[in-house]
Amino acid sequence: MKRKLKKAEVSIALKILSELYPDAKAELNYTTELDLLVATILSAQCTDVRVNKVTEELFKKCRTPQDYIAMGEEKLGEEIKSCGFYNTKSKNIIGACMKIISEYGGEVPNTIEKLMTLPGVGRKTANVVASNVFGIQAIAVDTHVFRVSNRIGLVAASNVEKTEEGLMKVVPHDEWTVTHHRLIFHGRRVCKARNPLCGECRLNEICIDYRSRRK
Repeated sequence: MKRKLKKAEVSIALKILSELYPDAKAELNYTTELDLLVATILSAQCTDVRVNKVTEELFKKCRTPQDYIAMGEEKLGEEIKSCGFYNTKSKNIIGACMKIISEYGGEVPNTIEKLMTLPGVGRKTANVVASNVFGIQAIAVDTHVFRVSNRIGLVAASNVEKTEEGLMKVVPHDEWTVTHHRLIFHGRRVCKARNPLCGECRLNEICIDYRSRRK
């Protein structure tokens, strides 16, 4: 069974992350709630850098749910092709826009539960949108959050659902959203998937994974 950090060590880890990334925030570019919803759907198995390049032009053409519907799946698919899985993503974006109009008065719903009723919106996407534009404290577990939190030992979980549940127990509620961003920043900059920069990581003295490999 994987070990986890002790309560005092968790506090130290969170403090170090806060010092390393005091200004951590979403790296997807957006202006409106709909922008972020679309960008987050596009970000599945795609980098934020690529998504931002695509949405720079897309958001000039589509400002409302009606704009996406009018564009149609085929044309939208061409616009977002470089993000990968474009057929599925274009179908989900237009499906979400249709439901936003038919069930939510043309406005992106403002709760995690309602967001998850939209096509293409799972819990991670709902958490991202809810936390960033509606101020709801949430921990969206993407590949970075899953990897980093389990490596460090904030949690010892086998999947994203259990990782989210575990983080919600050890991270103070009013820090859920910012901790999510800090874990992503750390995963992209230091605790990389293939070649983590453990030697220069300020968390290495308490990191469960690093300590286990040094024994």
